This record gives sequence, structure tokens and C-alpha cells, in this order.
Amino acid sequence: VQLQASGGGLVQAGGSLRLSCVAPGVLFKSNSMGWYRQAPGKESELVAVITTRGVTTYADSVKDRFTISRDNAKNTVNLQMNSLKPEDTAVYYCNTWPRGPIEYEGQGTLVTVSS
Repeated sequence: VQLQASGGGLVQAGGSLRLSCVAPGVLFKSNSMGWYRQAPGKESELVAVITTRGVTTYADSVKDRFTISRDNAKNTVNLQMNSLKPEDTAVYYCNTWPRGPIEYEGQGTLVTVSS
């Protein structure tokens, strides 16, 4: 099982990016999904969660800037990131929530925000 995150890149502060993650259908349909990130030299942190019913929660650091959504027809979870800041620079991963095995996450997608 592996979830494939994509959509990262280099963006200037204040810019936007949209991340996407495709999950195996059985995993996706029965689980809440989350986006996580790990910045260089820091521990991994939870960014946002969306339940199977569409209820969302966010880390305080991204609230009002990021929006998580899920497309149940495409087994995809998305993360729209607006007003990006240099401190958002990290490798972003998707996984179930609670977080599943690290092996699910693959290489993630790198987001770099320049000041």
C-alpha cells in the first residue's frame, strides 16, 4: 500500500499550491485522511485532517490559509495552500488519520517557500 502525494514545488511567499494524494480505494473509503509535513531538522507534524463525512480540522499554524478536501469518486485527498510562508517549507505526506504505517507515505512532495 502506498499513497502518492504530488503537487509540491517552489513558490514565493504569499503564493499558492495545491497538493493531491491518491489512495487505494479500500483504504480511502473507510478512513479519515490527513496531511502531515516534516521540515528540515524538525519533527513531523499533523497539518490537516478530513473525516469520511467531510469534517475538517487544522493545525493552528495553517488555519484560515489551508483547505483540505476529499474526492470520494477519485479516492483523492487534496490540500489547497494559500498565503504560503517560508515556515511552510517541508516535505508533505498524506496518510490515514490516525497515522498509518510510515511505509504508506512514499517520498512525499516537497514544498519550498522562498521569502
